[in-house]
Amino acid sequence: MFSVWQQRVKRKTAAGLAVLVLAWYAMLPCAVRANNFTATLDRDMVNVGEPVTLTLTFEGDDPKSISGLTQDPNLRMVQGGASHFINSINGETTQGITKTLEITPLKPGEYTIPALTAEYPDGSVLKSKPLKLVAVKAGNSATNQLAFMKFVLPKTQAYVGEVVEAQLQLYLRDSVANAGEILQGFDQLNNGAVSADGFTVLKIGHLQHRREQVGNAIYNVGTLVASLAPVKSGQLTINSFSAPVTLSIPRSGQRQRDPFDNFGMGFGMFQMVDQRQVTLSADPAQMTAVPLPTENVPADFNGAVGSYQMAVSAGQTNVSAGDPITLKIQITGRGALDSLSLPEQWNWPNFKLYPATTKQAETTDPMGIEGTKTFERVIEPQSANVKEIPPVSFTFFDPAQKTYRTLRDPGIPLEVRPSATVALPAVAAVARPGTDNAPSLDIVPVKQRIGTLAQISPPLLTQTWFIALQGAPLLAWLSLVAWRRRVDSLANNPRLRRKRLVEALIRKGLVDLHRLASENRSEEFFAAVSHLLQEQLGEKLDLPASAITESVIEERLIPSGTPEAVVTGLRDLFQICNLARYAPVKTSQELASVIPKVEAVLEELREVKG
Repeated sequence: MFSVWQQRVKRKTAAGLAVLVLAWYAMLPCAVRANNFTATLDRDMVNVGEPVTLTLTFEGDDPKSISGLTQDPNLRMVQGGASHFINSINGETTQGITKTLEITPLKPGEYTIPALTAEYPDGSVLKSKPLKLVAVKAGNSATNQLAFMKFVLPKTQAYVGEVVEAQLQLYLRDSVANAGEILQGFDQLNNGAVSADGFTVLKIGHLQHRREQVGNAIYNVGTLVASLAPVKSGQLTINSFSAPVTLSIPRSGQRQRDPFDNFGMGFGMFQMVDQRQVTLSADPAQMTAVPLPTENVPADFNGAVGSYQMAVSAGQTNVSAGDPITLKIQITGRGALDSLSLPEQWNWPNFKLYPATTKQAETTDPMGIEGTKTFERVIEPQSANVKEIPPVSFTFFDPAQKTYRTLRDPGIPLEVRPSATVALPAVAAVARPGTDNAPSLDIVPVKQRIGTLAQISPPLLTQTWFIALQGAPLLAWLSLVAWRRRVDSLANNPRLRRKRLVEALIRKGLVDLHRLASENRSEEFFAAVSHLLQEQLGEKLDLPASAITESVIEERLIPSGTPEAVVTGLRDLFQICNLARYAPVKTSQELASVIPKVEAVLEELREVKG
């Protein structure tokens, strides 16, 4: 009943929206049907490897075909999307369609996007103006980056064992529409976001987002903080993760805030954005780890580095000899608290010492490097001559003062009484009549009569059926263990699960290709081809399918040694899909001729090792 009600509501809502749209169209003035064709670039200067968006705007009728787009080996072109628009200015209404193409320069230089020709169904022909694009080496200050990451270190030199905090900062330009979503994903990063050879990564945390001006641009900044401690001396390197990120950039000429955005969410019903794929990573940070001094090292130093204070207390100070006393030692300060330990050289005469117990450090900062660590040790004075608990010492290296320091308490006064003597109880003996008065101990019989005798049956352990019965639970348990391991193997192996899902998807997708080719549905056919390539490449490269573009050929497949036949086949298919939007295939035979190429490339990709 609930589903039926939902369907009725959906139908009524759809009908209401259709009436509203038709009424809105009816109130508009008559649309001007004059055709116009323009081509624009969102920027004319970029870094090498950074994509720009070529936008083709057609006012009036949709073109029948577009020509003049030539392939440059130094420019990578990837098909974008298409969207319809309606503009009404001063009573004059125009409508049309925009199509986008993503162009990425692979080498520095000056490139020319030639004039494109649009042919319309009525026979008219329109041409766009040639466009200039300048590509410079990455890092050139002539361009403003949309997103970047960098390391911030409070110091570039530290002692081995000293705790330092490294910040990995992500900058997203204010014009990036999905900056908030990307920063939320950045806040979920934990172990693996920072790799530091020669360091121990103690903890990963995040600071609150902030805004910062860099040059003439405003950026939203997310900060990841890692507490690190060098474990060896020398020149050490800290590296960040590297991941592809899709940036949503509002179309040039649109307002930052869409008038239909009534809820202040930063996007509106009719706002159009361009998707831009970038790879984010920070330049490696260098730090010099200095070994601890080898001169004048105290005998009880056990590797503690930082800045600390110590407090010692005893549970009770008025006891008898042999009574236990709980000694509490608290180390408070800044450093690697979890690795702190007490020295083993406790040479205390007249005391019996028990092993120390350690409590988990109580930290006062989010990174867990400031706080208090507590140790407890039980001691027993063995003589009434003991007058105090000997001083406790703790030695550490202070990086700020560049020297070893020893903390020592003054000792705790102690009153020890002699232990009380407890007399053993006497056992009374009974003298036997007719003998000397020497006591003797008789044995009292437990049972006077044996009782009725009976034949004992063979024990169950010698019975075959009993032994076989004991094996049944073991066999059932082994079967359950084997089944559970298989389930856990699939659950803990997302790559295997994804591989099986992709294989099933490709089998179904190839069947759909034959159907779409027979029905001559060109646009849906090439969309399905692109989807199958994305799914297969995403499974092999362990990337989301939505993040797969033609750029993975140069960035991932060629460096990994993928056979040239596979690379060539992929390039051809991507090229066919990109150009199909501007030169649609018209016959079912032409569509069907593409299917064997798709099957061959997918089969070769399955043989490539991920």
